[in-house]
Amino acid sequence: MTCGYDIEGDESANPGVRGLPVTQFVGAVDKRKRWVRHGMVKERARILVVGGGYVGMYTALRLQRKLKRELGRGEAEITVVTPDPYMTYQPFLPEAAAGAISPRHVVVPLRRVLDRCRIVIGEVTHIAHEKRTATVSTLATEEEGTGGRRIAYDELVLAPGSVSRALPIPGLADHAIGFKTVEEAIGLRNHVLEQMDIASSTRDPAIRDAALTFVFVGGGYAGVEALGELEDMARYAARYYHNIRPEDMKWILVEASGRILPEVGEEMGRYTVTELRRRNIDVRLETRLESCADRVAVLSDGSRFPTRTVVWTAGVKPHPVLAATGLPLNGRGRLKCTAELAVDGAPHAWAAGDAAAVPDVTAREPGRECAPNAQHALRQARVLGNNVVHSLRGEPLETYAYKYAGSVASLGLHKGVAQVYGRRLKGFPAWFMHRTYHLSRVPTFNRKARVAAEWTLAGLFKREIVSLGSLEHPRAEFELAAGGKPPQDPPRDTKGSS
Repeated sequence: MTCGYDIEGDESANPGVRGLPVTQFVGAVDKRKRWVRHGMVKERARILVVGGGYVGMYTALRLQRKLKRELGRGEAEITVVTPDPYMTYQPFLPEAAAGAISPRHVVVPLRRVLDRCRIVIGEVTHIAHEKRTATVSTLATEEEGTGGRRIAYDELVLAPGSVSRALPIPGLADHAIGFKTVEEAIGLRNHVLEQMDIASSTRDPAIRDAALTFVFVGGGYAGVEALGELEDMARYAARYYHNIRPEDMKWILVEASGRILPEVGEEMGRYTVTELRRRNIDVRLETRLESCADRVAVLSDGSRFPTRTVVWTAGVKPHPVLAATGLPLNGRGRLKCTAELAVDGAPHAWAAGDAAAVPDVTAREPGRECAPNAQHALRQARVLGNNVVHSLRGEPLETYAYKYAGSVASLGLHKGVAQVYGRRLKGFPAWFMHRTYHLSRVPTFNRKARVAAEWTLAGLFKREIVSLGSLEHPRAEFELAAGGKPPQDPPRDTKGSS
């Protein structure tokens, strides 16, 4: 998902209604609730949530609160299938990469938060919605040799999120680094500090220049914030290298369009370009990456930069699992949905976030869809959770509607831009608003307290500049001692997040 950090506005618009006469709730003689589903009376409503990102976690959380009594009596069951046992709060990834907060504090353990749900760690490989079954590949599937676990459901919530959209650029798959997961954030931090170590120790000017050249592709939130935070970190770290000065490093931002951060408005976008260039960051607008083969970044304007670091943040695409559902997709591969977040033409299937093409009922232009960003995902999850419960109980559904309030973005320590209710902020006020807003939105009091404590300590002590590259290959030293082969880099992550 593109982390569009929109500030939440007024949701007081009157919700629409859409009745579902097929689904209704009735009482039972034995005082247990029964659900009428597909013409059959069942004592347990089975809800399957695919994905544990923004939409998946918040929808499941909403469901376990709304169905607390039913879950306690065994009348409802919520299963969450997710590739990771945690949800990543992506707006904090740049600060985690820069060492401002601990990486473990930007993730939320699903088993603790969703304590009334059944968590299955795995990937959905196929969905037969007409049969109400999903096939899941778990961590034990390969050893079991069973070909996948089949899970039956009555209501399906699709929230698998998105994956990085990679283009057929020579060398991209071999050399580029993504920035969608906490693992990638840690890896990028370690990589940048490792390049500074290489530059400090080599006697070859060509190796030194390549190690100190960092190319970021994509001028959206992820690219600009990651670049701003890591440049800040590297500038600070240079104090402790006897032969590296901040001006020795080359930081390059490549954006195919004519502006960056379109969500904060044209004026703030221009200010951001000016601010980055003032920090000696080379911003290339209307420029594309054409190749990064042989560790040389070749741009469409003819520029060539020998580099060991290419960070790819140029957009995302819907998770590939959507193509295996047999449900209706639009031209961009997202599920066609109604304003009630139901999959169009597929009863008892729901979707939101990056996976869903949801009509924007507040837009003046007909046919406009809600942007696939983090703020929409959080707010859609509430309505989606409510509507699944309404569907089970035969109640009218709510329409998802929103009122845009603004956006915030960080450009590094004490630097930022924001546009809130038409007011434009920049510098420290925007940075402070960015931190305050996201601190209020990160899930659980535990994580709020830990992040706030780390920010407080960061203001009192010096920034951490330690590279823990061994985390990527924790068994490397033992394998070499035991006569094994040096470890290879792991394959690029393809997990989605919504």
